[in-house]
Amino acid sequence: MTDTLTTQERTRVEDILVDVLDVTREQLTPEAKIQADLGADSLDIVDIALKVEESFGVTLPEENLERIVTVEDLCDALAATLGRE
Repeated sequence: MTDTLTTQERTRVEDILVDVLDVTREQLTPEAKIQADLGADSLDIVDIALKVEESFGVTLPEENLERIVTVEDLCDALAATLGRE
């Protein structure tokens, strides 16, 4: 697990995942696969990306989005976009 996002930022990302995917916070382990484990489909992935971008005022680069598989990957992609990798 990286420590490039603050606890508050991680909580915001988790809030988005809980809202979009209707999962519990306990299911959001760093290694949880967003599609395979949490049940996201391709539209959910787009919705999650848009909500993260809106919440943090950033644009996630397309190449970062393609590499997001797990919850930790999402946090890492956001951290990279924020310049904290």
